[in-house]
Amino acid sequence: MSATNRQIRLAARPVGEAKADDWQHCSGPVEEPGPGKFAGRTRVVSLDPAMRGWLDDRPSYLPPVGIGEVMRAGSVVEVTASNHPGFQPGDHVVGMFGVQEHVISDGRGALKIDTSLAPPSTFLGALGMPGMTAYFGLLDVGALKDGETVVVSGAAGAVGTIVGQIAKAKGCRVVGIAGGREKCALLTDELGFDAAIDYRADDIRTALRRHAPDGVDVYFDNVGGDVLDAVLTRLSMHARVVICGAISQYNNAAPVKGPSNYLTLLVRRARMEGFVVFDYAECYPEAARDLSAWIADGRVKVKEHVVRGTVDDFPETLNMLFRGENVGKLVLELT
Repeated sequence: MSATNRQIRLAARPVGEAKADDWQHCSGPVEEPGPGKFAGRTRVVSLDPAMRGWLDDRPSYLPPVGIGEVMRAGSVVEVTASNHPGFQPGDHVVGMFGVQEHVISDGRGALKIDTSLAPPSTFLGALGMPGMTAYFGLLDVGALKDGETVVVSGAAGAVGTIVGQIAKAKGCRVVGIAGGREKCALLTDELGFDAAIDYRADDIRTALRRHAPDGVDVYFDNVGGDVLDAVLTRLSMHARVVICGAISQYNNAAPVKGPSNYLTLLVRRARMEGFVVFDYAECYPEAARDLSAWIADGRVKVKEHVVRGTVDDFPETLNMLFRGENVGKLVLELT
């Protein structure tokens, strides 16, 4: 075990994209677990768009990360020592342990995982929060029906890749919106999407008229901004718009840009609803069973973007999300 615990702490609230001096790179002693606790070494750290929102001092579904606090993050740790009856050395555990090399936990919010079934990174992606988000956002909030037309933005990301594949497993027509021809080709050629729209090169409204001629029944939105505004013009009657995130807006120094075409919701008797996946925590086992089965039979393919490095690589790896440099779930694997 290392003699020191490397950590990334928040030094200042970012304005726009997080900069190097918004972070503190710290070292501290590696602690021993007290009664009822276990110690673990971090193996994989999750990188998620929601992290940018946690850095702003404003009301949200979670309190902001405090100045000087270890950066909040989901991660997989390997238990190294334990005084907790539920965890033994060698166990792999997923939880919100933060961006640090070593953790001490009392077990609350920690879940043992079986790495013989899938790599640790998959429990942060397809079988973790992104997979849960896709599952409940599409099937519960989106109230998906077999045979409908589904459009998903951020389609080449951790959530979007799963959303599209679940919809295909349910017999739907799926159109993905992503940035760049390479990502669009991935969606159609490898993941089975029926069509893909490159928001950097295509006119989204024109492309939607071609790929969803009868309208959009479910729109799963991960990006907000102009893309959301464009898709609103193509809603079918009684469509559902699922607001999962707005990655195009997270680094804005100006106020968030809202949709100017929202009156389509009235004309089409449609609804727009946001959700937070933590509200479905009691139902995670149900989603995990279905997702595991779909992965096993090939209906859902897992896409991961693994960066190998140290906790000190976290700040620059996080910014990859907002530059569109990742495909699928982005994780930092500690070496």
